[in-house]
Amino acid sequence: MAQAGEPGPPAEDGGDERPKWDNKAQYLLSCIGFAVGLGNIWRFPYLCQTYGGGAFLIPYLIALAFEGIPLFHIELAIGQRLRRGSVGVWTAISPYLGGVGFGCFTVSFLIGLYYNTVLVWVLWFFLNSFQHPLPWSTCPPDLNRTGFVQECQASSTVSYFWYRQTLNITADIGDSGVVQWQLLLCLVTCWMVVYLCVIRGIESTGKAIYFTACFPYLVLTIFLIRGLTLPGATEGLTYLFTPKMQTLQNPRVWLDAATQIFFSLSLAFGGHIAFASYNPPRNNCEKDAVIISLVNSLTSLYASLTIFSIMGFKATTDYRRCLDRNILSLIDEFDFPEQSISRDDYPTVLTHLNATCPERVARLHLRACQLEDFLDKSASGPGLAFLVFTEAVLHMPGASAWAVLFFGMLFTLGLSSMFGNMESIITPLLDMGILPRRIPKEGLTGLVCLACFLCSTCFVLQSGSYWLEIFDNFVASLNLLIFAFCEVVGVIYVYGMKRFCDDIEWMTGRRPNLYWRVTWWVVSPLLLLSIFLSCVVLLAQRPPRYKAWNPQYVQFPLREEKLYPGWVLATCVLLAFLPILWVPTIALAQLLARRRQRTDTQPATSPKP
Repeated sequence: MAQAGEPGPPAEDGGDERPKWDNKAQYLLSCIGFAVGLGNIWRFPYLCQTYGGGAFLIPYLIALAFEGIPLFHIELAIGQRLRRGSVGVWTAISPYLGGVGFGCFTVSFLIGLYYNTVLVWVLWFFLNSFQHPLPWSTCPPDLNRTGFVQECQASSTVSYFWYRQTLNITADIGDSGVVQWQLLLCLVTCWMVVYLCVIRGIESTGKAIYFTACFPYLVLTIFLIRGLTLPGATEGLTYLFTPKMQTLQNPRVWLDAATQIFFSLSLAFGGHIAFASYNPPRNNCEKDAVIISLVNSLTSLYASLTIFSIMGFKATTDYRRCLDRNILSLIDEFDFPEQSISRDDYPTVLTHLNATCPERVARLHLRACQLEDFLDKSASGPGLAFLVFTEAVLHMPGASAWAVLFFGMLFTLGLSSMFGNMESIITPLLDMGILPRRIPKEGLTGLVCLACFLCSTCFVLQSGSYWLEIFDNFVASLNLLIFAFCEVVGVIYVYGMKRFCDDIEWMTGRRPNLYWRVTWWVVSPLLLLSIFLSCVVLLAQRPPRYKAWNPQYVQFPLREEKLYPGWVLATCVLLAFLPILWVPTIALAQLLARRRQRTDTQPATSPKP
């Protein structure tokens, strides 16, 4: 590694011959596109709603200041200084840390498999959104065409379209089912799109990122303007951000805030290191780290405003329909004139009837209509996009147009994240030079995309969504926390704080202040260690479970909670710890190699006469 104050690495290591960004905007948009992903849309709003609205912002901002931004600064600075991918960076810092780079490479490969499958689902819904009426607005007719499919009527139209017509999901993870041809075709399409966008690395993604990174903000703005004009938007936003300070006493709030920051910024994947390696050596990486981190967090807040303005409208619509059904039941039972009971009068009338005719009211089995109950029915992850939001769109005039915009936004949002993920895979391969030089970069990219496509076909089986959930829960959890801890320790304690600060001063023109040094030296490592131990304790307290869509379940349409079979648990453990094994394996291999080298170079001692 170059000493502080010296120029970058030689040309063969990626110095002068290394590709460069066309301009600073391309680099910033690529980092923002990689960091801002689907989690900003369907994870952050859910956490805010779950943990006391505005109160959740307190641990979130603390985690951002003492965990997210400092770690992000390290990745951008070390990638820019060494001008290599993740494997090359950590091998250059210390050969014993090379396993961190290989581990990040492995995690990025595994994440790319299932993350692009989410885009498959999005693409399928996007294509179906051009129909009018939307295919999830009504139940399909039964075989005799005398009624509707019973499973659909027992659940809901959106649930049936998602679980049966899209996934055709099995009732148990042990039953793999067959390949869903429509999803397989979408999978081919998605990997072709990814390949065409990353075919020449930053030379091609730098062009595509202008659209994929900016289009989601345009759509979010359109949805926010529309959402604020809908009835119930105020209730949704009030419910989202009303602070409930007592929730801060729950340790899980602080853990979820820290992990949300960590995964939202895409730390320890290696993508930001790869992106930064294409920067000019004298770029101000400190300023970039702060800007990108703040844009990412503000995007989460902006998305929350949009999502919950729409969710408030949906909850208000469901609440009014609930009241209307109850009112009609009372009118029919007590022979009231039509429209004689308004929604405002309903509580008073119901109280009077319960006092005078409780038996007759009890026979009606009226629903408990509370606006808060409908607001509570938010969801995280695919449930928000493919169940809750699709149902909300049905209540909006011009539903098809809004569905096209929404799923088009999700597709471009996920696609820009895939750019960084693929860069985390391809850049280390190019830096290591393990393939023959006669294979062009386009060929290497094609081989990587083909390998990812073949491995990800398991997710288009009928049981594919169960396996995607397993990958999502176990691949990017403990692995990345350990890699991030190794990154901090490797840079600050192995490479050295003084040397690292000298490099930053050479690149930016100023030395890191006390805030950066304290967080790197003490706060961030301790915070990462605490998060890791907390995650291990939570996993040990409750065996992993999954929820199966089983029409034979007694409480259908509720999903049946099941324990994973033993062989599936073994797979979960393998996914959670396989990438980590690179760290001790590479370190041990380096140790043995150096011992062997010392033994071979020792001069032979002549025997005593």
